[in-house]
Amino acid sequence: MQTDRLKAGAFITLVAFTGASVFAYGMLHWHAQDLIRLGVYIVIAAVASGLKVRLPGVNGTMSVNFLFVLLGIVELNLPETLLIGLTGIVTQSLWKSRKITLVHLTFNLGGNAAAIGASYAVYQWVNNGWFSHFAHSLPLSLMAAACTYFLANTVPIAAVISLTEHKPVQKIWKECYFWCFPYYLFGAALTGLAHVINQHAGWETSLLAFPAVYWIYRSYRLYLERLEHEKNHVEEMAALHLRTIEALALAIEAKDHTTHEHLKRVRVYAVEIAKQLKVPADELEALRAASLLHDIGKLAVPEHIISKPGKLTPEEFEKMKIHPIVGAEILQRVQFPYPVVPIVRAHHEKWDGSGYPFGLRGEEIPMGARILAAVDCLDALASDRQYRRALPLDEAMRHVEMEAGSSFDPAVVVELKKHYQELERKAQEQDHPLMKLSTDVKVEKGIPAAGLEHNEGKKDELPVVGRAHQVEFLSSIASARQEAQMLFELSQTIGNSLSLDETLSVLSVRLKRLIPYDSIAIYCKKEDRLIPEFVTGDNFRLFSSLQIPMGQGLSGWVAQNRKAIVNGNPSVEPGYLADDTKFSTLRSALSVPLEGLQGVLGVLSLYHSEKDAFTNDHLRILLAIASKLGLSIENALKYRLAETSATTDYLTGLPNARSLFLHLDREMSRCRRHEEALTVLVCDLDGFKQVNDRFGHLEGNRLLRLFAQKLKESCREYDYVARMGGDEFVIVAPGLAPEASLEKSYYFNQLAIDSGRQVTGEEIVSLSVGAAYYPKDGRDAEQLLAEADRRMYVVKQQHHAGMEIPQEVPRAAKVN
Repeated sequence: MQTDRLKAGAFITLVAFTGASVFAYGMLHWHAQDLIRLGVYIVIAAVASGLKVRLPGVNGTMSVNFLFVLLGIVELNLPETLLIGLTGIVTQSLWKSRKITLVHLTFNLGGNAAAIGASYAVYQWVNNGWFSHFAHSLPLSLMAAACTYFLANTVPIAAVISLTEHKPVQKIWKECYFWCFPYYLFGAALTGLAHVINQHAGWETSLLAFPAVYWIYRSYRLYLERLEHEKNHVEEMAALHLRTIEALALAIEAKDHTTHEHLKRVRVYAVEIAKQLKVPADELEALRAASLLHDIGKLAVPEHIISKPGKLTPEEFEKMKIHPIVGAEILQRVQFPYPVVPIVRAHHEKWDGSGYPFGLRGEEIPMGARILAAVDCLDALASDRQYRRALPLDEAMRHVEMEAGSSFDPAVVVELKKHYQELERKAQEQDHPLMKLSTDVKVEKGIPAAGLEHNEGKKDELPVVGRAHQVEFLSSIASARQEAQMLFELSQTIGNSLSLDETLSVLSVRLKRLIPYDSIAIYCKKEDRLIPEFVTGDNFRLFSSLQIPMGQGLSGWVAQNRKAIVNGNPSVEPGYLADDTKFSTLRSALSVPLEGLQGVLGVLSLYHSEKDAFTNDHLRILLAIASKLGLSIENALKYRLAETSATTDYLTGLPNARSLFLHLDREMSRCRRHEEALTVLVCDLDGFKQVNDRFGHLEGNRLLRLFAQKLKESCREYDYVARMGGDEFVIVAPGLAPEASLEKSYYFNQLAIDSGRQVTGEEIVSLSVGAAYYPKDGRDAEQLLAEADRRMYVVKQQHHAGMEIPQEVPRAAKVN
């Protein structure tokens, strides 16, 4: 940007210097043929320069001064023409004008002087050169002079605008100046006619030209007003399309509440990445709209599928896959002036052709859809969902980067990686969120034409006196029956599934029919804190991030005292509104403890935007289901623990041998598919038996936990660290080179020594490491593990013999 300003300054200086040189040359050769005529021409030119119109698209004006410049070129000499032209420029720049700087005025004078000099030279060359042999050379020379003056006057201005506003000079010149070229040609014809009349009737007849000048000015004005009207019409149509987009986006938000912030962030990311990739203007506008509307097809997907907290079944996924097609069909009726529909239709296609709905691959996918797919995935990974917590942005970016070339266009991922942190800050700074729909407003008035279900068929039997009281009474009976029925259905539903996510999701949907709320949070007790297990509704990001100490805040007090709270203050939750800049619309809360066979295991909290929104009836309903809900959650947690234990080592928290084999099979399939390398390291603690014998098994367990933690922290985030059993650990490291594995072996050995010293105070523990490489040492999991294990034992034997392995042999390493 600084370079462009320097270029613009240098160009302005060059133009000013050129104009000054032409003016100096003219003044050095000054001579006036008729001072009276010159004075009259200057006055008329000055008056004509005051009749100016503003140019569309730029901060500039245009007058009919060029007519007198052309007349001076034909009838006067260069110094007189310069005086006429520059007087008109000064008048045009200063008369009824906004504040103009000295730089602008200097550039205008210099550019006009240079244009007059060039036009005068072209006129003389055409009129007195080889073209003078023609019988009618005047029209040709005038047209040449007018064209030269037009180009020399408009091209430098367009160039300066191009340098300062970073737009193509051809586009600026074509859009802002080329439209007035016919007026210059018409002015040349008028000048020729005036010259012929002056030759026969004298120059005084030039005074009669002023009405023609005013007529040209009026035609300018009418033409530009028509242009302005058309421009306003185009802007109104663009605004209409934008409002349509926002309305459709609101329709999506009403269906899927998790997309409200997501849409705004995806729009910022997608548009900025498109600019970096030099996407054409029409495709950029299409992407701007598609980033808001790409999920509009979800209106055709059942809500229980959209909001399902767990994985979709094959049947549910088939239903979900229709939303790009339905979205494209909906948007076809809008008739956007840019290609929005292809982007929406293809935004779930993948680079390798494995996407849907049509299996497009590579360049077959529209660029806008490729950009939208990558940024949509990044923001989805970095956002909280009912079925998982948000990943840190850097980790989410690494996941997207790993999918480059398979799911996403590598070029798009490269640009996204360069700018994602900057774009995240820009998305956070956006202060124009989409309007939230009034989906929870209660409408007091109005009855259906066919009557209500609870009093249909009875309304004609009611007496006129006391009818309102009777209707209220019947409504209460119907409400009680409805409550009983809904409580029965809810109690039947709770406990049907051992999946905690599914149980809580169903609970949140059905409970809202009984107790209106804006947000629900279910916290589970882990040690001395309450951790959000399920959150949905308003401010779900904030609630999902809470870790509430027992006894603190609203929910912490409920858990510790085993007492419910009605219409408590949500803002007292620790960490919820610790930042004074945050604002919440939630004003009341209803919280009850959840108890199992082992005591309090969590808290169920409902939040509402209205103050004192909950009643004792609401508390009664919640207490009626709290006991069964607590038992259901306790069973689901036990099931989850059992499920986790099947794949997790209880002592270290690392994956166990079963989980290792499953992961290694998947990882080798991926490496085979993408033709990538894979390294497997088998590690065994030397001297661990001495720790157990001398210090006891509890200290041995502490050593294993400490070393497992250090080993996990020292590996890359996408490496897989598992405990095979005993004192043996395995590391699956995609893409790790043999040389790097040798360095890792040295480092892991030092970690083992440090862990042993930290537990026992002595250096009696070390590490033997064996490495195997796919595909060189094996093409399945068992072969790789067997080869790595064999090399590890070779190292162990050499360690016991006091030998060292040369560093240039990367297959196994032992350092003591």
